[in-house]
Amino acid sequence: MVLRIATLNLEQDQKCWELRRELIAAQLAELSPDLWALNEIHIPTQTGRWLQRAAAERMRASYALIQQSKADEESRTQAEGLLTRYTVVESSSLDYGCHNCVAQVARFEIEGKFLDLYVTHLIAAYVKDYARQYQVAQLLDWIRSRHDAAFKVVCGDFNATLDQPSIRLMLEAFRPTQNQPTAFTPLQEPGGSPTHPDWERFDRCIDYIWIDESVKVKASGLCFNKPAPDNPMLWPSDHVGVWADLEFS
Repeated sequence: MVLRIATLNLEQDQKCWELRRELIAAQLAELSPDLWALNEIHIPTQTGRWLQRAAAERMRASYALIQQSKADEESRTQAEGLLTRYTVVESSSLDYGCHNCVAQVARFEIEGKFLDLYVTHLIAAYVKDYARQYQVAQLLDWIRSRHDAAFKVVCGDFNATLDQPSIRLMLEAFRPTQNQPTAFTPLQEPGGSPTHPDWERFDRCIDYIWIDESVKVKASGLCFNKPAPDNPMLWPSDHVGVWADLEFS
């Protein structure tokens, strides 16, 4: 069985969200993923629910939405989430107890076996990498504790490149479907400076779909990577997304 999985950091409701969401919805219709992992869902404006409704209205696609709020003071503003065409058998979450970051897992039954799909967003790149190493170690321990899953996929913004220790730790158990640059686009507020003006555009890969040895990649690439036709400074997000067609057998 082959499923199309995608992941995208939404950048909350910031930087022209009402215009950006139209780009996301249009490019979602082109991509049509089976499972779509989301970082930085903005809870007060319910950006995840808006995308769910847009898919139903514009694609005639029925996605279920599951969300996990971040911890502590960020629990009212941000969430990780998943839009899925498939029935969730079970879901759970992990609070890293570190910088308000969390992980979410959704379990699916694929031809009599379980697939666990994890969604997480590690602490920002300006924080020392040892914090992300701590989070990755907890994530891997949690994944190992759920050993009855035949297939494991991890999606999200890891805020670290492949040469950093936190990602090298992740590579001990998983491999990425791609390593193309995913951040940052020239996204900006009207009249403001671009996101992270001190960094090159698309200068680093920090968003991933991770797979273990039980999963095969049929195809993969970047998505949500087209600016508005009439505005080269308006992109779906300050990140581009990642997609992969994965075979579970």
